[in-house]
Amino acid sequence: MSIEVKVPVLPESVADATVVTWHKKVGDSVQRDENLVDLETDKVVLEVPAPEDGVIQEILHTEGATVVADTLLARIEAGAVAKPAAQPTEQAASGGSKAAVVEVTTQQVAKPTTPSAPKDINASPAVRRLISEKGIDPASITGTGKEGRISKEDVMRAMSGAPAPQPEAPRQPVAPAVDMPVGERTEKRVPMSRLRARVAERLLDAQHNAAILTTFNEINMKPVMDLRKRYKDQFEKAHGVRLGFMSFFTKAVIEALKRFPDVNASIDGDDLVYHGYFDIGIAVSSPRGLVVPVLRNAENKSFADIERAIGDYATKARDGKLTVEEMTGGTFTITNGGVFGSLLSTPIINPPQSGILGMHKIEERAIVENGEVVVRPMMYVALSYDHRIIDGRQSVGFLVTIKELLEDPARLLLDV
Repeated sequence: MSIEVKVPVLPESVADATVVTWHKKVGDSVQRDENLVDLETDKVVLEVPAPEDGVIQEILHTEGATVVADTLLARIEAGAVAKPAAQPTEQAASGGSKAAVVEVTTQQVAKPTTPSAPKDINASPAVRRLISEKGIDPASITGTGKEGRISKEDVMRAMSGAPAPQPEAPRQPVAPAVDMPVGERTEKRVPMSRLRARVAERLLDAQHNAAILTTFNEINMKPVMDLRKRYKDQFEKAHGVRLGFMSFFTKAVIEALKRFPDVNASIDGDDLVYHGYFDIGIAVSSPRGLVVPVLRNAENKSFADIERAIGDYATKARDGKLTVEEMTGGTFTITNGGVFGSLLSTPIINPPQSGILGMHKIEERAIVENGEVVVRPMMYVALSYDHRIIDGRQSVGFLVTIKELLEDPARLLLDV
């Protein structure tokens, strides 16, 4: 029996997708829930699993094709096995996007005797199948995904007996995205990814439709660094997550937004929308480009909650596992170019938000304290804001508030 593989329902506001990678070719055997193809939208990469065991009979859209929801991607001969020496018997007559149709046998395949993993395991169908095949007790696996979701890497780690790693902040790429020969006058043309195209579109939209200005200040990071150094081991032991700088900045941003609500507002037509909540976008780097997952109701999160959520987002961004829901919305954004060595920059706001805070590299500099020149670890910070809604007094006051809170971090704990 021929089974159709179609494009799943796309996330809201996503019109179409691009076929990025086929993991199977015509004639290959597939197992139910095995990922067949990756579809890239302007927000996330979607996996399309096999609906049944069988053999890929036909592929209708090759890599690079644009497809919409419910588009027929491929056909699978359910319950079939591929002939080892089988060769393509027919070439698609037209269209250029159809691959060859191969001969398969409809001999029924014996179902595996390995019992299925319980459906309540927090994992994808493919990972649940892997757990069953390996005969692993799910309780022995530590999920490193959001809300303890188990990934394939977690299963393999459990098999090897290695401990689950603590999530780390995204690191700067060590190799260029496109490998180009050095010393030769060559060119290489590659299509812009959907995410990169969408980022470009939004940045141009922000530049054209908002009155963007940037104000700067600098922060003496020594008090935060001293506090972090004093309690980081106890913090990690108590909460199972490392204490970084982002939780301090997030907490300071939330307090500053409470004092200057215009910075947490947005423009909708002729209306100003003031948000009574604080959904903070955290810009993180991924192999596909910059993504901004959102910490919802961040005002209710502890330092540990914030660090854990950011670490989880960084891991999911690196693995391409962020969902559309996790990157939708946000009332204010924080971006940290300092992880890449940036000393100073002017970040661009993320519409329809009205402000974005740019963090930068911590660098020892000579400053004057109490009439004496001392060396302190200093960080430049930048606030880009929409001048249509935020004036200079508010923008400067917002940034000064962050500076004061971080230079006396006890105020974050005492709410003063």
